[in-house]
Amino acid sequence: MATESEPLGAPELPPSAVEDIKSRSRYLRGTLLESLSDPLTGALRPDDTQVSKFHGFYQQDDRDLRVERQAQKLEPLYSFMIRICVPGGVLAPQQWLALDDLADRYGDGGLRITTRQSVQLHGVIKQDLKATIRAINEAVLTTLSACGDANRNVMGTPLTCSDRLTDSVQRVVRELSVELAPRTRAYHEIWIDGEKLPESESPVDEEPLYGPTYLPRKFKCAVVVPPDNDVDIYAQDLGFVAITDGETLSGFDVLAGGGMGRAHGDDSTYARLGSMLGFCTTDHCVDVARSVLAAQRDLGNRGERHHARLKYTMDRVGVEAFRADVERRMGFAFQPARHFELDSTLDHFGWSERAGLEHLHLHVPSGRVRNAGDHQLRQALHELAKVHEGSIRLTGNQNLILVGVAPNTRARIQTICEQYHLLAPRSGIRLSALSCVALPTCGLAMAEAERYMPSLLALLERRLEAMGLRDERIVIRMTGCPNGCARPYNAEIGLVGRAPGLYDLYLGGSRAGTRLAKLVATNVKEPRLLELLSPLFEQFAREREPGERFGDFCARQQAPTP
Repeated sequence: MATESEPLGAPELPPSAVEDIKSRSRYLRGTLLESLSDPLTGALRPDDTQVSKFHGFYQQDDRDLRVERQAQKLEPLYSFMIRICVPGGVLAPQQWLALDDLADRYGDGGLRITTRQSVQLHGVIKQDLKATIRAINEAVLTTLSACGDANRNVMGTPLTCSDRLTDSVQRVVRELSVELAPRTRAYHEIWIDGEKLPESESPVDEEPLYGPTYLPRKFKCAVVVPPDNDVDIYAQDLGFVAITDGETLSGFDVLAGGGMGRAHGDDSTYARLGSMLGFCTTDHCVDVARSVLAAQRDLGNRGERHHARLKYTMDRVGVEAFRADVERRMGFAFQPARHFELDSTLDHFGWSERAGLEHLHLHVPSGRVRNAGDHQLRQALHELAKVHEGSIRLTGNQNLILVGVAPNTRARIQTICEQYHLLAPRSGIRLSALSCVALPTCGLAMAEAERYMPSLLALLERRLEAMGLRDERIVIRMTGCPNGCARPYNAEIGLVGRAPGLYDLYLGGSRAGTRLAKLVATNVKEPRLLELLSPLFEQFAREREPGERFGDFCARQQAPTP
């Protein structure tokens, strides 16, 4: 570990294959145009599947049909997931309606709200990629840098105690989004302008912040306003914690080095919570963000992608040395951190009033917006967007808020919600659940998540209700692999997929998102999972201290006896 006076440097390892692809991509062009025009396959060229991520989409295939198609000597059923950047989760109703229309025109008939306050379209085929991305941009949205080794969608607390404070926070979110975005002209050249200059006439791009190979891995940034922690600020590569004086934003305490991803069987990979760097004023936020990102660009591990996130960089060089490097790049020092307290990562559902405006917070299970049988959620949100005159804001818990409901539309909005049962009572654990997409489309998934979560919740609800805990807000999060997209490692109950039907069980994270959970069992099947949780629920109901939350109770039970 380097000391503060020693020069810092990246590990001396040969660059990974992905680094070579980025280096040869000519600022994210690759051979995407050739891939898109190839009529013989529904897939992209192998190298282009890496370049495409920077443009906001992943190549996937239906894993439920792989074996059947292989037997028929057909290539996998390829399609693409497109992710839209929505800084701070803020959408106009017209933008929601535009995305809703694209779900039918080019997608699989649904939308998905992500754990980063963005929106995904699934099931887009290769020949429709250009039309879809162009339509997204016509809705004044973008997919640029929604994925890939760059700064991704900047999260922000969607609703605070006052309009003035909310506007201040959202202004910072938008500024960070603009300043940390890639500058390559490849995106507009391929998707918007539709013209490609001859190689000899192609203008030279510049990436003054990223350089030609961008970052070693993805970079996630968020802004939070205590006491809510609805963006899971400690799980971010870079987190800005608002320090306020009433409705005035004074500045931010800055956290860095958080991240949830790890790999099974590799103890050198791990989840990590962010470390405190110090306080900065509001006008220095961009300087801080650019300097932290640049430090990771120069110091991050480009030889081993499993160790390439900022959390590993900070642990390798040391927090103090990393802080000193960032301060050198900024040209000024962090001030001492201020005091803040975080209470909960959870959303607050139903009608509320803040600063004289009414808002409606709606639950969207696993963020999946679709029509299925009696559950016509997509149609309901379509009708609400047509009526609502304020903004729509997505949350880090995959839910949705109608912000600033006008008095003349409240009754109509209430009627739509009642018609589609959007305000029907739900258990505390169901309202507090997150899950990733997993099977059948995610290529990394080892087990089910979104498709399995509803049936597991039904089993847990019965046990909790029998113990008088139906309304207890227990944070449960499930992922189909160890990459941690639904942030299971700091949940009160975390389930991480290992193989079909098998999960690792984590317990004892804090509801505030400030403590990692501990691994208590591996390769657990459903019967064993229920055997482990049922007596724990019973013990919690019987022995909890006044006001004690489930994660804190689990942590107390796990703590060694003095």
